[in-house]
Amino acid sequence: KKSLLFSPLKIRGITIPNRIVISPMCQYSANDGYLDLWHTIHLGRFVMGGAGLLFTEATAVQKGGRITHGCPGLWDDTQISNHAAITSFAKAHGCIPAIQLAHAGRKAGMQRPWYGNSCLNEADFARGDMPWDCYGPSAMPVDHGWPVPHEMTIKDIQNLVEDFAASAKRALQAGYDVVEVHGAHGYLLHSFLSPLSNQRNDAYGGSLKNRMRLPLEVTEGVRTVWPDGLPLFFRVSSVDGSSGGWQLEDTVLLAKELKKLGVDVVDCSSGGISGSATSGNDGKRQPGFQVPYAARVKKQAKITTMSVGLITHPIQAEDILQHNQSDLIAIGREALANPNWPLTAREILSQDHHYEHWPKQAGWWLERRAQSSEFY
Repeated sequence: KKSLLFSPLKIRGITIPNRIVISPMCQYSANDGYLDLWHTIHLGRFVMGGAGLLFTEATAVQKGGRITHGCPGLWDDTQISNHAAITSFAKAHGCIPAIQLAHAGRKAGMQRPWYGNSCLNEADFARGDMPWDCYGPSAMPVDHGWPVPHEMTIKDIQNLVEDFAASAKRALQAGYDVVEVHGAHGYLLHSFLSPLSNQRNDAYGGSLKNRMRLPLEVTEGVRTVWPDGLPLFFRVSSVDGSSGGWQLEDTVLLAKELKKLGVDVVDCSSGGISGSATSGNDGKRQPGFQVPYAARVKKQAKITTMSVGLITHPIQAEDILQHNQSDLIAIGREALANPNWPLTAREILSQDHHYEHWPKQAGWWLERRAQSSEFY
C-alpha cells in the first residue's frame, strides 16, 4: 500500500511535499523578542531532517503578548530579517516554512520553564526578568497566586485584531508560506472561547457566538491580509478537559465558522486553560491521545485537520492517515529527540536504504557506509 505519510498535500497554492509537520515548539531563547542563531540552527535541523512543513514557535503580535522574556515576536519591522534567514533556508531545501502567531493573554510574563514554568518570582526579578501587565477577557487569574489580568476594553480588542493582521503582513515579508493563528492552550484567544475564563457580559462574552467573536475577528483580519494563494491554519484546544469548559462539540462549531472565513486547516490540540498544556500534570497520556479530536472535526466540519500529541512512531502516523483521521501529522518532542525522524520514518515505511532523500552532504556518506559495512 502506498504511504500517505510521504504523499504531497496541496492546499491553495502551496504543495507540502509530505504530511509531516514540525509543531511550533517554544524555545524561550529569544533576545527581547528577536530570534537568534539558536533558532536558526534549531529549526534548520528539521529542514535537513526531511519535514514537509516547519513551524516557527509561537510568535507574539504584541510585546506584552509574549509568554516569557525569552519568546519571539513580529510586532516590529526590525524583527523580520531574523525570520527571513529561516524561511530562505527552508525553501532552499524543499521545506515549507510556517509561523504561529500568538498572544499569551493572562499567561503572559511567565517564567521560562526551566525556572519553574509558573508566574515570575523574586528569583526571576534578580535575573532581570521583570513582570509586565497582562490582559484577558475577564479579570480572572490563571490560578491562585498568578497576576490578575486587566479585562480587555473594546479598544484593546480592536488593537489586537489590527496587530494580528500587521504581524501576518510581516510574516509574509519574512517569506513564510503558512500562518497559523494560535487559539489554544489557555492563551488569549482560547481564554475568550472558554466559559471558564470568559465571564464578560458584552458582545465578546456569554453565549458561544459571543465567545467565538474575537477569535473569528482575528482570523478574518489575518485572512484579509494573507494572500489567497497561501494557507491559513488555526490551532485550537479541542477540549478544556475541565468541568463546564470548552467541549469538542464547540470545536466542531468553531471549525465550521473558521472554514467560512477561509481557514484551511484546524490544528487539534487540547487543554491549558488553567495551567500547562504540555507538561502532562493531569496524569499519563496515551499515544495519539488527541487524534480523535482531529478525526471528529475533520468528519463533522468537513475541513482539513492536523493531529498532534504523542505521535512517535512512523507506523502510528501512517495508520492515522490511512484511517482518514486527519490529513497532517505534527510531531514535536519526538523531533527534538530525533530531528531526522521524517527521514528515518521513510526508511521504516518504504525500506528505502539508499539515502537519496537525505541531504546529499550526509546521504553520500551513509550510503557508502551501508554498502561497505557488514553491520548494514
